[in-house]
Amino acid sequence: MNAILSITAPFFALILLGWWAARRRWLPVSAVPGLNSFVLYFALPAMLLRFGWRTPLATLFDPVVLGLYLGVGLGVVAVAVALARARGVPGADAAFGALVAAFPNSGFMGVPLLVALLGPAAAGPIICTVLADMIVTSSVCVALSQALGGHGGDARAAALRSLRGALSNPLPWAIGLGALLGGLGWSLPGPVTAVVNLLADAASPVALFTIGAVLWRSTPHTGAHGEPPGWHRAQRVLAPFLPVLPEVLLKLLLHPALVWGGGRALQAAGLPLDDAALLALTLTAALPSASNVALLTERYGADTARVARIILASTLLAFASFSLLARWLVTAAPSGG
Repeated sequence: MNAILSITAPFFALILLGWWAARRRWLPVSAVPGLNSFVLYFALPAMLLRFGWRTPLATLFDPVVLGLYLGVGLGVVAVAVALARARGVPGADAAFGALVAAFPNSGFMGVPLLVALLGPAAAGPIICTVLADMIVTSSVCVALSQALGGHGGDARAAALRSLRGALSNPLPWAIGLGALLGGLGWSLPGPVTAVVNLLADAASPVALFTIGAVLWRSTPHTGAHGEPPGWHRAQRVLAPFLPVLPEVLLKLLLHPALVWGGGRALQAAGLPLDDAALLALTLTAALPSASNVALLTERYGADTARVARIILASTLLAFASFSLLARWLVTAAPSGG
């Protein structure tokens, strides 16, 4: 367990540091969009380009991996929407709650964490999940938010807008460019490679620090004056998170369990899915919710505070749940794929 924690703890510690820096006002809230832009448009594309360049095309776009991950993700969306609607959650809020229950933080957090944990071969399956969630899962949930929110005629247009937004994101293009370079056997000029490496090396620490600051910015805060001490104060802090507990449990427990079980079923059926890819997919599904879903929720006028609570709770609990699952799966993993 110490070996797993020695890898996972620093990643979660950087998130905590970002949260603490924002809370203490050492990092002004006005600076968070700038950090986000640096990660989204420079550092993370460089990291994904580098991984895409070094990963075989067959691994980057494996149809079995994509099919398994997308099938499970859409199943989690369906379960989350059904549970939320049964609890009286409005349609648009149910759709974005489902998105945040099925969309792990695979870009900002998953790629560097799982590559550190499992090795460079894990990059291919994780990049598959990034593409699936950004292009398919997000578009489906945006369309659902319009349909369930009483704007059925706008669902198709909303899904197309979401798809256009995903395609304007630099991450898929960085992955595609890296895959093209690797597939053709080309290399970048030395100075360009040096710039890419510098940006890629900055992606992980800056992205994790930014996640912490985004979590602080996205959640409501109350002053300490007048708050009752002890258990009553704890109840007051925890109460807003109880209504979103089902989505948090779906994200951290059901999502990875379904990926693992579905993968084993595909292997039993004789489909070409190796153990290393299934391990990477399962641990990706066990990551906390993607922080950028809160921005998407705000854009479409749904309950951003509700989504932010799911993201915050899943991030806090994932330190224990992800580390325990990683210890169990990595220890139980067979030596051969």
